[in-house]
Amino acid sequence: MQRGRLELLLVLLVFAAPFLAAEWAFRHWRPERPGNYGTLLGAREFAPAGLEDGAGRPFDLASLRGRWVLLVAAPGGCGESCRRNLRLVRQLRLASGRDRGRIERLLLTATRLDADLAREHPGMHQALSKDVPALDPELGRPDVGRHVYVLDPLGRMVLRFPPEADGARMLQDLKRLLKYSKPGRG
Repeated sequence: MQRGRLELLLVLLVFAAPFLAAEWAFRHWRPERPGNYGTLLGAREFAPAGLEDGAGRPFDLASLRGRWVLLVAAPGGCGESCRRNLRLVRQLRLASGRDRGRIERLLLTATRLDADLAREHPGMHQALSKDVPALDPELGRPDVGRHVYVLDPLGRMVLRFPPEADGARMLQDLKRLLKYSKPGRG
């Protein structure tokens, strides 16, 4: 009689163990980091008006629709943090491999880039605004110049990377966005 009860108890334990383990993991185990490196922003339309390009002509942000945009904002001109972020977004675009045609780079600033810096970043779009922080609440942050932002192919600001961001982790996020998105495929 004892042996029969012990066998029944073992059979029940074998079937109950996965459920008990799942319950314990749900309540007590937390992964060390989330799946994405950048901070997800509430996807809202980013359509500032009154922008000019580097030559003084009107700049229409809608011309970048259909592409992912890596945005560097530098309200006070392009200082060291801005230069670092420009190099970073150039490298990210190149490292994205065959998807690089789906990515554009945009510098949003109050002053034109000097010629040497512009030559260092061919193909980068530049938009000028006298008051960058007024264009969007996200760009009104005091540390805005230290972040890189991502705009989706529909023109919405969706992601903000931290200051002094790790390029390899940024590339992982960018590749994941490119992999799972249909818009922006050229």
